[in-house]
Amino acid sequence: MMLLQISEPGMSAAPHQHRLAIGIDLGTTHSLVATVRSSLPTVLPDTQGRGLLPSVVHYPADGEPQVGYDALPWLTREPQDTIVSVKRFMGRGLKDIASEHLPYRFIDAPGMVQLKLRCGQKSPVEVSADILRSLKARAEASLVTAGSGDLVGAVITVPAYFDDAQRQATKDAAQLAGLNVLRLLNEPTAAAIAYGLDNHAEGTYVVYDLGGGTFDVSILRLSRGVFEVVATSGDSALGGDDFDHRVYCWMLEQAGLSLLGPRDTQLLQQKARLAKEALTDNLSANIAAILEQGDTVDLTLDQATFHQLTRHLVDKTLLPLRKAMRDAGLQVDDVDGVVMVGGATRMPHVQQAVADYFGRAPLNNLDPDKVVALGAAIQANVLAGNKAGEDWLLLDVTPLSLGLETMGGLVEKVIPRNSTIPTARAQEFTTFKDGQTAMLIHVLQGERERVVDCRSLARFELRGIPPMAAGAARIQVTFQVDADGLLSVSASEKTTGVRASVTVKPSYGLSDDEISRMLQASITHAQEDIAARQWAEAQVDAQRLLDATRAALAEDAHLLSELEQQQLGQALHRLEQALAGDDMTKLRDVTRETSQATDEFAARRMDASIKRALAGQRLTSLD
Repeated sequence: MMLLQISEPGMSAAPHQHRLAIGIDLGTTHSLVATVRSSLPTVLPDTQGRGLLPSVVHYPADGEPQVGYDALPWLTREPQDTIVSVKRFMGRGLKDIASEHLPYRFIDAPGMVQLKLRCGQKSPVEVSADILRSLKARAEASLVTAGSGDLVGAVITVPAYFDDAQRQATKDAAQLAGLNVLRLLNEPTAAAIAYGLDNHAEGTYVVYDLGGGTFDVSILRLSRGVFEVVATSGDSALGGDDFDHRVYCWMLEQAGLSLLGPRDTQLLQQKARLAKEALTDNLSANIAAILEQGDTVDLTLDQATFHQLTRHLVDKTLLPLRKAMRDAGLQVDDVDGVVMVGGATRMPHVQQAVADYFGRAPLNNLDPDKVVALGAAIQANVLAGNKAGEDWLLLDVTPLSLGLETMGGLVEKVIPRNSTIPTARAQEFTTFKDGQTAMLIHVLQGERERVVDCRSLARFELRGIPPMAAGAARIQVTFQVDADGLLSVSASEKTTGVRASVTVKPSYGLSDDEISRMLQASITHAQEDIAARQWAEAQVDAQRLLDATRAALAEDAHLLSELEQQQLGQALHRLEQALAGDDMTKLRDVTRETSQATDEFAARRMDASIKRALAGQRLTSLD
């Protein structure tokens, strides 16, 4: 398949000029930066040859922040001013964060949680920006100083299940770091790009991505260079950190410890992580530490005990996996391969659980820590315009349905979940009342039928609608999701062209419990939602008929005899009573009877309208 050269606006230099672009894996535990050199993706190391950058930032009372390896020694010295796993706080409010085992001083600020440090208040966006700034400096030291030109942009990866707020926070962090974001790319998709191009794979592949703080699963179809994401699921608050915390809790139980200070807490969490990593290749790991108050910890954790302690976490990853398989309509035998991504997938019982589920060993011939950055670098190279003849196409999906509120508190889905992005879909709506000149557009996210069961994203007003009869106006609402998964909504009235729009930037993101609840509830309450929708629609139809008939009587009651007016009034009274009740069948029956009772009145109004229009006209003047 031949494609036009993909490039960003303003990047129209000669085809032979190589443009510098990078791919960044902004990870919970470690971050990496990669680029394409001599047609091969490669991770860029620091001056000491290390490819991984610990996602750790230390903020001294004054002076510049220390990032990565320079910040690690401060984890136990000044834990409240040394931030780790900041990715878990991106786009989050305080209620979304399980803060009981974290040493940080949180501030529940509007929009996003803030961190109180000695140097002042910092947002997760600012902390992430410092990590990105360090990676940018590493890339410029390796590439730009070699005389190859300027860095034109970066592709930054995010978990597939990051919602709009978390994606926007990531983009804001990149902008703060001085990076031009070519695209936000889902991490499982980036891994599939690396595997697909390296191994020339075709078929249906599952990408199982268990990182330090997030878990994603994506199902992709690879065919002749087309990467199509057909389903995605995950848990944005499940990762290697949770395995560490389980070991930490075990250590406290075994050593008889309870309340610890921030330094001891951070020290033991570090020891827990090292023990977890050691158990990947060893049957046991020794854990030794001397705490501030003189207590000592000297424990041995064997692999079997570790697997038992964390088995529920592994099982927790299988729930989104099963859901993605169900959404894609696939059986295990339909899958051609399983790609393992993320450092946490090195754990033997994780590998075994995936192998048991699919009945085959997963693919892990690429470094799980580096594969996401490599895929991002390949995508960045294409978006920078360096591969004009590249013959592959990337099709991602949106994880949750997007829609808007309609009369009766109902949700009309405009973009269903698992729709390929980028995408734009439009739908026409109309006014409910006569003479209505404005409309409130309420944008929602979720799988349920009623507004109260979905998440509000944004509201905006369309004003300047010409006053018309109810149902006469034509309002076109367009939803647009860009390649980064960010949403914008516009509305326009067709006859006048008046329009309004909003770029959706919610205050903060969905928690993992909310995501799970929204998806599970859409299945559990399916019948209940259908019934509720039918009842609400019946109420809207009845109210519309009641309002329209009363308006017509106020204008043209003289077209009916006193007896006919009395009979129609009685029909409207019965309709009012049915509306006040809770019997949907009765309401529908009375609505139908009332509609039939108004047929003769409607016909007389039409005749009268035609007579008024033809008054004084000659037949010869009418075409």
